[in-house]
Amino acid sequence: MQKPLISILTPFKNTSQYLIECLNSIVNQSYPNWELLIVDDHSTDDSYECVLAFAEKDKRIKLLKNSGSGIIEALRLAYSESSGTYITRMDSDDIMHPDKLSIMLNQLQTHGKKHIALGLVQYFSDAGIGNGYAKYEAWLNGLTQEGQNYKDIYKECVIPSPCWMLYRDDFETCGAFSPNRYPEDYDLAFRFYKNEMRCIPSSSVLHYWRDYSTRASRTDEHYAENHFLELKVDYFLDLNYDALRPLTIWGAGQKGKKVAKLLKQKGIKFIWICDNPKKIGKHIYDELLYNFEHLNTLEHPQSIVSVANTEAQIEIKAYFKTLNMESMIDYFFFC
Repeated sequence: MQKPLISILTPFKNTSQYLIECLNSIVNQSYPNWELLIVDDHSTDDSYECVLAFAEKDKRIKLLKNSGSGIIEALRLAYSESSGTYITRMDSDDIMHPDKLSIMLNQLQTHGKKHIALGLVQYFSDAGIGNGYAKYEAWLNGLTQEGQNYKDIYKECVIPSPCWMLYRDDFETCGAFSPNRYPEDYDLAFRFYKNEMRCIPSSSVLHYWRDYSTRASRTDEHYAENHFLELKVDYFLDLNYDALRPLTIWGAGQKGKKVAKLLKQKGIKFIWICDNPKKIGKHIYDELLYNFEHLNTLEHPQSIVSVANTEAQIEIKAYFKTLNMESMIDYFFFC
């Protein structure tokens, strides 16, 4: 009996210095029945020729050119040309663990549909990994080990963009790459959450995530922080906001102000609280800032927390606990 086909979708642009290592990690997978739909997004270096050399030797590699522009259109093209029962994505500058496809496929076959197979990720860089990326890796892997990725979905993207796999039918249910919205990986994670795709816990490092100064997530305007906040607010209002409950924003820093501005633009009423004595009693955007203890006077409120400081977040969580409030029901950390 033929093993099921896995479709790997990969856009690339000017990553020639990393492509050989990436493609070798795919070609050398222990699971053999895959197809790679790899799309050139208008490269100006020799990336296309690099992939072409691989495609001429391995018929499982299908090299395409993006007729549109950008990662989303490249992914759409790749998906439209795919025929696998299972769908996964790969970045052209990263490296797969040799058993990545095998392990993720086994996870899905064990747990069935309405599940997402995940793996732990490990950052690497010639220049060394900074503290921020190290913290993100540890946070993300901690969620994946428990299969509790959605519990912090409003903080940052909880599904590593190049380390997921799911049934094609489920991918279609989630809208595939139809939405034209960046950051596309975070938007897809929210759609997995919205459609109740359950995350399968994983304890294996399956993906090696390369960091470098010209990486798209560092340089592309589509991955700027303001896009993340717009996405978070839109999905919060769609999925978790209860219009019958008073809504508060906790925090009046840069992110709190952005959230407040977005809510005002949408006509959503809110109460603004903080623990900064210099701001309490002042007005920002014509909104009065209350002491955070004002939360006690509200009937069954929901809270968006925009405070980024780790120690402050611990104190805020402890305060919510004294009020018998639950995460992802009563309060939501947006950073």
